[in-house]
Amino acid sequence: MPHVPRNLQPHIELLLRHFPVVVLLGARQVGKTELAKTVRPSWKYVDIENPSDLDRLQIDPDIYFSENPHSVIFDEAQEYPELFKILRGVIDRDRGEKGRYILTGSSSPRLLNAISESLAGRAATVEVGTLKANEFFRKPLSKFYELFTGKPRDFCDLLLALEPSLAAEQMRTVWVKGGYPEPVLSRNSEFYRRWMEEYQKSYIERDVRKLFPRINTARYRKLISILAERSGTILNKSELAQLIEVSQPTVSQYLNIADGTFVWRTLPSFANSKSKSLVKMPKGQLRDSGLLHFLMRLSDSEAILRHSILGRSFEGFIIEEIIKGLNAAGVVGWNYSYYRTRSRAEIDLILEGEFGVIPVEIKFSSKAQSRDIDNMTSFIAEYKAPFGLLINQSNKVERLTSRIIQVPVGLL
Repeated sequence: MPHVPRNLQPHIELLLRHFPVVVLLGARQVGKTELAKTVRPSWKYVDIENPSDLDRLQIDPDIYFSENPHSVIFDEAQEYPELFKILRGVIDRDRGEKGRYILTGSSSPRLLNAISESLAGRAATVEVGTLKANEFFRKPLSKFYELFTGKPRDFCDLLLALEPSLAAEQMRTVWVKGGYPEPVLSRNSEFYRRWMEEYQKSYIERDVRKLFPRINTARYRKLISILAERSGTILNKSELAQLIEVSQPTVSQYLNIADGTFVWRTLPSFANSKSKSLVKMPKGQLRDSGLLHFLMRLSDSEAILRHSILGRSFEGFIIEEIIKGLNAAGVVGWNYSYYRTRSRAEIDLILEGEFGVIPVEIKFSSKAQSRDIDNMTSFIAEYKAPFGLLINQSNKVERLTSRIIQVPVGLL
């Protein structure tokens, strides 16, 4: 598989200068191991899933870490929970030394608990997603995301000066196939199909079963299929419970598992209001558009264009692109949500941070329609947002109204 420079590398380098440990979290096969080795190619590599590597670590941890006080990559660290307690002692013997270890892990529930219990203040976590579109085409991360790293007074003027580095057609290519590196970089449709089939099986049979031995894998598999069909919608847990024949608390547990293993993303409702007219239930979406299309048996763009999931799929893809970009740019103290009222006024994404509250509407079309900006205009007025963004498949950044700017997908 060809090497692909990842957007996160500079951010990880920065964190290694500030923390003794950096933990790379993400779904299996998104490139965490390769990224860790790229950031620190000369470091010792330890695969915790390899019995011989684990044995050497377990026989006498004191001797092991006296010989390896720094410069080690521990892959799939959640397989050895005791490692986190050991690392706490090793790090505390010299808290001033930074950049000592990189850990990777595919299952955030176990890892995050271990980090919070043993490595609080000693480790920084980084979520590694599937390939972003600019990575697929070997382009630098867009300067669009730099605008969110502070609170520039001239945000709109700076944005209007930017030009997209990717064409809408290139963005659609990544949207259709998703971003799992190995299958999409092979550019072989038969290999892609077989890889996705095996990935679906191993995710449930290996990852989920190992983490949650008592789970009913048949019902969980059915839930994942239903989640694909309803990606981008508000979920009714009671209805889901009936469809897969489990209790509502079990549905909640399954959704937490899907979210915690980086397959599903929960988007909370916009909470910066006491208005009773807002819908409070969360939405959700499959994180990788390629996996979504595979589960929906949509093999090419023509099939997707004819399907009712078109708009929701594209919206989810763009949301993930934005989240990956903000994470890669090292933006801190921000969060995301969606907005919907009981009268069905809806905005696809609300970004909140030092940069303010920014509504983002996402459309598959290439030309802005007046109805596309009505909800944002009302939102901007009610919540005193500095401006709003309409993201579509246009060719250039353009001011649509005094406070709404059109952003081409290729700028993301």
